[in-house]
Amino acid sequence: MKLKLALFALAATLASGFAQAQERIFFGIATGGTGGTYYPLGGMLAQVLSNNATVGGKKLAATAETGNASVANAKLLGRGEIESAFVAADILDAAYRGVNQFKDGALTNLRALGALYPETVRLVVRADSGVTKFTDLKGKSISSGSPGSGQWQLLGDLLEVHGLKREDVKEDFSSFAQSVDKIKDGNLVASLITAGVPTASVVDLANATAIRIVPLAGPEIEALKKRQPYYASVTLEANTYKGQTEPVETLAVMAIWATHAAVPEEIAYAVTKAA
Repeated sequence: MKLKLALFALAATLASGFAQAQERIFFGIATGGTGGTYYPLGGMLAQVLSNNATVGGKKLAATAETGNASVANAKLLGRGEIESAFVAADILDAAYRGVNQFKDGALTNLRALGALYPETVRLVVRADSGVTKFTDLKGKSISSGSPGSGQWQLLGDLLEVHGLKREDVKEDFSSFAQSVDKIKDGNLVASLITAGVPTASVVDLANATAIRIVPLAGPEIEALKKRQPYYASVTLEANTYKGQTEPVETLAVMAIWATHAAVPEEIAYAVTKAA
């Protein structure tokens, strides 16, 4: 009799848990690598949504997933494989229009939920690298992230407006965290990092060795902004990172929280209201 009661209680508990799970609406957020800003922000946002968002009386169960950032996230949304994702504004626009990395087909099902924050570009080198301006990178190694990514596109644009080609640098495709480790070890000269300020991987590098944030300003950058109007000039405040005692002129692009057309409007409304 005791065994039957125990089994009955277990079955009731499992049934209750299943019913609760059935009553929740699952909502994914594709972020980025652990060394950037997308990943921790996605985790915090998922928690806020899970605690506060409801749709038709059902609670939302949000989860943040690591990803390969803007380009890969836009393609995930285009295929409807996740409910939402973080995407840089210039990449979201290119995906919707079917240009640059999306020439194989426009992703016209993409939708914006809202603007998040400006992602600041940092061209990071060791202080003893001898690199003080962008053109000093000629013949040197630089990480631009995954091939076809937003970072990769930006590096190509920077090279072009400075009269250089990809063949003029030794391009590396490491993640933020991987590129920082390579710079520490002397196996990489520079890393192009676009993320919120401060960025964990850059903080880690600055705490390990003296760094320099190379300025991105001047007529070449003005030409780039005409080509890529989603970029704006900003100033990285002094002492943002250890040893960075002077303000640095650089670029920034807005991070967008995006979704796709198949996500019901009531869910889109609920998550934006809760956030």
